[in-house]
Amino acid sequence: MTFRLCVNLGGTLADSPLSIPEKSGPRGRTGYLKIARADSSDTHITRNELDLAQLQTHALQFMNLESYLITTLKQSRRLDSRVRRRFRLKLFEYEAKEIAQQYGVPIPNGLVASSPQEAKECFLKINQPSMVKAQVLVAGRGKAGGIKPASTVDEAFGVAKNILSMTVKGEKVSKVLVEQRLASKHERYVSIVVDRSSRCYTLLCSTEGGVDIEQIADQHPEKIIRHKINPLFGLQEFESRWVAKQLGYFGKQMSQLASIINRLFQIMLDFDAELVESNPLIETETGELVAADLRILLDDNSLFRHTKFLERMKTFEPDMTPLEIKAREKGLAYVELGGNVGIIGNGAGLVMATLDMILDYRGAPANFCDLGGGADEERIAAALEIVLANPKAKVLLINIMGGITRCDNVARAILNIQKRMGISKPIVIRLVGTNEDEGRKILSDANIPSLNTMEDAAAKAVEIVSKVK
Repeated sequence: MTFRLCVNLGGTLADSPLSIPEKSGPRGRTGYLKIARADSSDTHITRNELDLAQLQTHALQFMNLESYLITTLKQSRRLDSRVRRRFRLKLFEYEAKEIAQQYGVPIPNGLVASSPQEAKECFLKINQPSMVKAQVLVAGRGKAGGIKPASTVDEAFGVAKNILSMTVKGEKVSKVLVEQRLASKHERYVSIVVDRSSRCYTLLCSTEGGVDIEQIADQHPEKIIRHKINPLFGLQEFESRWVAKQLGYFGKQMSQLASIINRLFQIMLDFDAELVESNPLIETETGELVAADLRILLDDNSLFRHTKFLERMKTFEPDMTPLEIKAREKGLAYVELGGNVGIIGNGAGLVMATLDMILDYRGAPANFCDLGGGADEERIAAALEIVLANPKAKVLLINIMGGITRCDNVARAILNIQKRMGISKPIVIRLVGTNEDEGRKILSDANIPSLNTMEDAAAKAVEIVSKVK
């Protein structure tokens, strides 16, 4: 008889088959380890049904399995994080501050320049010591020398010339923000994020601003205030005042900070943002609170409501690969992940589940590629061309859940594309849903096997790639 060992990791149930011969002789010693029978999800046997030698062997297997599952879960979360990051639209600091200014959030007086001469003119208009800040979408510009002070017109010209010639983490600096320099008494951190684990917005604040918030979270978690925002009622004014009070503000300053927090939350709602962050939000020597830096990340699924930023989707982030750029040009959701199993699916959730399944069978996904609903032959061909162009992808797994997308249409498209492109890499196909029988017959007639379950497809793909040199 075969039993199944069940491990629960933070709400995620993972199963691993263990072949354990059923005990036929006298019962062994009593214990507490529970192993579920493979043929029943409700029946369990205890250690006293197995002899001690078996238990020692399988306890070791259990520990190895637990370690493997924890590693797999971490890999899955890293993949999920990378995919999510790719489908956010980052705004430049000056764009974020233009929005904040419209909502009444206090920001330093500043102007954008594309050349040293323009920076010089901006400095003259501001007419006070300034900061010249590189406008890039990557983090770490300060450490790279992308933020410099300027006290005179000539200094502003020279600093801007130097910064505009820089490349920060692969991104060429094409604009600078010339902004009044403010003397700060304290630096704070304020952000509102989409908290997926809690299914709500979460307000994060800290007295330690101007530094990497992840570093503060690791070293001094007690210095971060986390306040979950009720999705039905939104952020209430009394909640903002409470948070401001926790940061040590009272009276006029408490009201001012509460007002800033409420306005940032309104920006979050109105622009369908995933993150609105001011780091640092400074307290000046006169006691005023000002958003010295501001970041906004938009969910690109909402851009039909924010047409101003639609053109920005045609620009590319500096860390995008050539294939990711090509996929975006064709309107495909594609992210390279570095493994050797190419993956195409219809629907982001289905593709993410396929990635997890490949990891579960100890494979390595080469990419995330979502066809979306109702994909036609041309779109499927574009996805195949991009995924197969990745030299790391040794086998292709196509996972289709037919709803709007009919399985028979997908099958015909695969056959036509295979003939047209001369595909030589092995393909594993799973078709389920609308017209699945017709789709499987079309593939079967062409001697292309299709599998019924995602588990079978993932296992087959991993098996094939292990034999490919």
